[in-house]
Amino acid sequence: MQESTYDLIIIGGGPSGLTASIYASRALLKTLVIAGNPAGGQLVITSDVENFPGFPEGIMGPELIANMRKQAERFGTIFMDANVSSIKGTFEEGFELDLDSGEKISAKTIIVATGASARWLGLDSENRLKGKGVSACATCDGFFFKDKVVVVVGAGDAAMEESTFLTKFASKVYILVRGDEDHTKASKIMLKRASDNPKIEFLYNTEVKEVLGERNVEGLRVLNNKTGEEKVMDDVKGLFVAIGHEPNTSFLQGFIELDAKGYIVVNSNTKTSKEGVLAAGDVADHHYRQAITASGIGCMAALDAVRLLADHGAQVKPDAY
Repeated sequence: MQESTYDLIIIGGGPSGLTASIYASRALLKTLVIAGNPAGGQLVITSDVENFPGFPEGIMGPELIANMRKQAERFGTIFMDANVSSIKGTFEEGFELDLDSGEKISAKTIIVATGASARWLGLDSENRLKGKGVSACATCDGFFFKDKVVVVVGAGDAAMEESTFLTKFASKVYILVRGDEDHTKASKIMLKRASDNPKIEFLYNTEVKEVLGERNVEGLRVLNNKTGEEKVMDDVKGLFVAIGHEPNTSFLQGFIELDAKGYIVVNSNTKTSKEGVLAAGDVADHHYRQAITASGIGCMAALDAVRLLADHGAQVKPDAY
């Protein structure tokens, strides 16, 4: 590596980590981003991004990430496309990060911005059409389905919320539930809200077997797991998978405090249970999960790191905080 010890290592190359790196590097911190492999987070599998401020015509997700990375590099941020396997150490003695390559890197402070990954159905056809009608975020992509028929897969509150939101755009929303009506996991109020919506129809004991279409979603082949009957829903033009998210925190087990679902517990602003380790973006936020909120929290985390280092004698750019 180019440096033996960094002022700040940011783990994660999505909008949160990249925003943090811009602020940190402009504050003259020696900053390394371990961007993941592959790098870029959820936005690199997102097509049109129309809700990130500053782009009135929208921007492709990979292009947005590339622009943010170039901006960080302009101010001196160093990048590695790698993954962290474990971390040890303290703020007083320094932190040591083990990479999946076997390399070890030292840091004075750390920002964890590894995000959360959507759970998918695991179908080849689903993977092929991600960003082409298959999505895990109604807030991000619902606008593209005006007057179209869509399907939401899921039985919890997230599925009910996504479905209700989609009725603002779609002409019809089917909710596919693997079990019967008694096994719906959603809270009563969320279930009632969806059930009372005239645009929503529940299909119980139903699973997606294949997503149809070459360039875009052109239908679904589904199975009734109770009767064994298969049918094609050829009017469906969008599939939203709402079966939960997994925070990318397995490498943090035993190092900092995580909640029951594996998200990082943030005690104050972006501070975690261990001094010198900060968290930003979806890895600590299971509510909003938007690129713009992740970026905002990335800014906060960088400023918190700058203040912490300045309080302990580091030379930083005064206007950074």
